Amino acid sequence: MKRRKLGKTQLELPILSFGASSLGAEFRSVTLDEVLKSVHVALELGLNFIDTSPFYGRGMSEVLLGVALRDVPRDSYIMCTKLGRYDVGHFDFSARRVAESVDVSLHRLGCGHLDIVLCHDIEFAPMRQIIDETIPALRKAQQAGKVRYIGISGYPQKIFQLICSQTDVDCVLSYNQYTLQNTRFADETMPMLKAKGMGIMNAGPFSARLLTNSTLPKWFRDPQIVQQAARRAADYCQHRGVDIAQLALQFCLLNEDISTTVAGSANPENICKWVQWANAPIDHQLMQEVIDLFEPVRNIGHQEGLPENN
Repeated sequence: MKRRKLGKTQLELPILSFGASSLGAEFRSVTLDEVLKSVHVALELGLNFIDTSPFYGRGMSEVLLGVALRDVPRDSYIMCTKLGRYDVGHFDFSARRVAESVDVSLHRLGCGHLDIVLCHDIEFAPMRQIIDETIPALRKAQQAGKVRYIGISGYPQKIFQLICSQTDVDCVLSYNQYTLQNTRFADETMPMLKAKGMGIMNAGPFSARLLTNSTLPKWFRDPQIVQQAARRAADYCQHRGVDIAQLALQFCLLNEDISTTVAGSANPENICKWVQWANAPIDHQLMQEVIDLFEPVRNIGHQEGLPENN
C-alpha cells in the first residue's frame, strides 16, 4: 500500500486506512468473528492506520479492537482514536474528561500509547472551549507520553478555519466532504492546512453509503435531491459495468495532498475489494462523467452541530 507523510509529523500513513466505526455496529450488527477477520485482513493488506472512537458502539469499537490487536506487535500499526463525543447527544470536551477519556481508551485498546487523538465532532461545542480548554488538556496528555499527535475532526468546514486560525494542532480529519459529489474540504480548507503544514486526513469516501449500491442508513441527512442524483450516477456506472463505489474510492486516493482516506467495514471481503480497487486502473473519462452528473448538487450537504459552527 502506497504511503504518504502526515504533515509535519513523523508518521507515514497508508493512503487507504481502516475505519473501525463498523466494529461498533454503527451500520449493522456484527459478530466477533467478523471483527477479528476484518482487523487482521486490513493489517495484512497494509491498512495499518486504524481510526476509531469511544463514540463508535459507545465503546464497543475500542474494546473489540483491543481484543483483535492483543497479540499484534505494537510497532506494526498506527492507532488513532477520538474524544469529546460519547453518544448521539452526549458531548464533553472538558479538560477533566479529556484526561479520563485518554486513559479509558488506552485501557480498552491495550496499545500502550495513542499515535493520534482527535477532538471528535467539535461542531457540537463552542469553539472557545475547544481552543482554551480541550486542546491544552490534550497537549498535557501529549507531554505525558500518552499521545503522540493531536488534532480535530468534524463535518462543517468552518470549524477547521476557526480552530486553525487561533491555535495549533498536528492534523485534521474531515469526513464526507471530499467525495465525487462534495469537494468542500479541498475547495475551502485544504489550501489553508497545506500552508500551515498540518496533516490532512479524509474519511467517508462513500459518504455513508451514498456513493454505493447499498441502502442508506436511517440517520442519513443529505437532501433528497442529492440522494436522487447519487442513484442516477450509480445506475449510470452500473450500465457501464463499474461499481460507483470503486470510482468514489479511487477519486479520493488520487489526491496527493490527502495523506490517508479512511474507509470502514466489518466485512473482510469489502476490505479486500477496496485494496483491489486502489490498485486497479482508473477510468478517468467515466470518473469525469460521474462528476459532471453531480454538478447540479455539487457541495450540497447538511448542517451539523451548533448553528454558529456551520
